[in-house]
Order: sequence, then structure tokens, then C-alpha cells
Amino acid sequence: MELFGYPLSTIYLGSFIFFGCITFLYILFGDMLDAAVDFLHPSLILSFLTIGTASGYLLEIMTGFNSWFILVFSALLSVLLVTLLNVFVLMPIRSSEESLAYHDEDLKGRIGTVLTSVPTDGFGEILIEGISGRISKSAISMDNKPILQGEKVLIIDIQKGVVSVMRYEQVEQTYIH
Repeated sequence: MELFGYPLSTIYLGSFIFFGCITFLYILFGDMLDAAVDFLHPSLILSFLTIGTASGYLLEIMTGFNSWFILVFSALLSVLLVTLLNVFVLMPIRSSEESLAYHDEDLKGRIGTVLTSVPTDGFGEILIEGISGRISKSAISMDNKPILQGEKVLIIDIQKGVVSVMRYEQVEQTYIH
């Protein structure tokens, strides 16, 4: 069968090469683009088109089936494989990225340890330990008192990635007792 004066196998092959190249470019530069809709993610659409045209090409040259049957079979095979790709690869990757992320606002109220002493009117560094790992942040003293290395601190506020802290013992004495 021919379409636009070309055999279908040629159209399938050309489309496969085109969509394969676009998919490869999306893999390399896709992080620069934000997907508007999660359900119709560009990687799923490109994978559907690439798998569909590849299977269509292979079936056209290797079998004597009707071209309409090959088109429908390729589309169904592509839907099946892209669904499996989404369920078993892409969705677990998306959920794992979200579980490791944190927001600066989540750090308020947590307890950390001073790594580099926090001087009066200066910057130091603290370490916050949690289940998902360790976070190191620049810190300033909330009440402009120096805090020595190794002391426990309570994170009071965070501005532009710098946490404002107070000695944990001082907070206990002032607010708890």
C-alpha cells in the first residue's frame, strides 16, 4: 500500500527516525522544559510514536498482513508498552524524586548541630540530620550571641537559604521551664 506516493514501509521508517531523534533530544534537554500535564507527558507521547512507527515498519517489511491491521496492531502494542513504561519506570522515578526533596520552610523547628562556630553578627554552619540524610546550612545567631562548634541549636527562621538559630539549651530554659 502507498500513501502520498511512498510505500508505507518508507513512511514508517522515516517517521521512526524522526521521532527517535526527537525522543533522544528530549532525553538530553527535557529538563529545561516543564511539562504542563503529567498524564500526557512528552516522553510518553514521543515513546508512543517511536514504538508505533518502529513496530509498523518491522511488520510491513517482515509480514504480509494488511496495512490497516498493522497500523491498529502497532498502535495497540505502543499503548501497551508505553503504559508499562509509565507505570513501572516513570511513576516510581517521579515519586522517588519527591520523597527526597525538602522545602526550606520544613526546616523551621528542627534541631541541628553547629559545624562551624556562629560568631556575633556573622555566619556559621549547622548540620541537620534526618531520616533522608544530612543537610548542611549557613546559619546566623538569632539573638546575636556566639554559638560554639558542637552545640545543639533550634532553627527559628530561614531567609534566602540562611537559617536563624538559637542555642537549644537557651530555648529550653526560656520557653519550656
